Amino acid sequence: MKKLIALFAVSAIASTSAIAGIALSGTSSVTYDDNGSTGGAASDGKSATTYDADITLVGTAGGTTFTYSMDVAGSTTNRKDPTTTAATMASTIGPITISADMHDVNESNTDDGSGHPKADTDDTGVTISLDAPIGDATVGVDNSGNVTITGTWSGITMSHTSKTAGDITTAAGSIAGMDISVTNKAGATTWSLGTTVSGVDLTLNSKQAITAAFGLTGNTMTISHVAAVATAASTTTTHSVAAVKAFSTVAISRDLTSGAALSATYSSADDSLTLKASVAF
Repeated sequence: MKKLIALFAVSAIASTSAIAGIALSGTSSVTYDDNGSTGGAASDGKSATTYDADITLVGTAGGTTFTYSMDVAGSTTNRKDPTTTAATMASTIGPITISADMHDVNESNTDDGSGHPKADTDDTGVTISLDAPIGDATVGVDNSGNVTITGTWSGITMSHTSKTAGDITTAAGSIAGMDISVTNKAGATTWSLGTTVSGVDLTLNSKQAITAAFGLTGNTMTISHVAAVATAASTTTTHSVAAVKAFSTVAISRDLTSGAALSATYSSADDSLTLKASVAF
């Protein structure tokens, strides 16, 4: 009887593996940066070549999905060893979704003017949410007590989440050929606009950042204005943010028949030129 039970268990596992769906995707790139006037990545006055490769695996069995992502290039302390960047399992049973975040992100805590957190927080946890359709809206409740209402009316998608740290309301849609999105978080509003004029794709946001992308003899040229960053004082949980002047970038990219993409980017922030070869699958 024990042998029969064991054989049945092995057969069940084999059958499950056979019917489970697995999807693999990733990106890889090699970047050369002359570092302009910054003096090099290691402050040695030299240019730098960096490498990046990421892989994501998604396994699906019925209503359950497991997602695992890793940085193949490894951590900054040991570039030889791959590092996990995400590990999540989610299962849906009717209107109930259970999601388990298994990866605790190792956040940077350095005080370098970027507003990093002063201490790591535990990112792992289990979230249980309930989605119930009511007319044209869907109401969701999770185990943190957050209530979210979402829906689409007249082509405009709206969402409102009631949170203890501050309500979040979003609205997005296309009006007269213009893509518009607005977000209000705890009383602070941000927005972005996107449209196409004479073959040029234009975007503008509330931070006064502007981009324009257009075709140029088989290439794509993107001109961007990056808005200045204002100084922000440190808080009990985060370091301060250093002021950064506004700057502009010009990027030219081209897709090759080999499947790779090449790009060259000039930045006025440090008078640098960056060359990048990448591929995605």
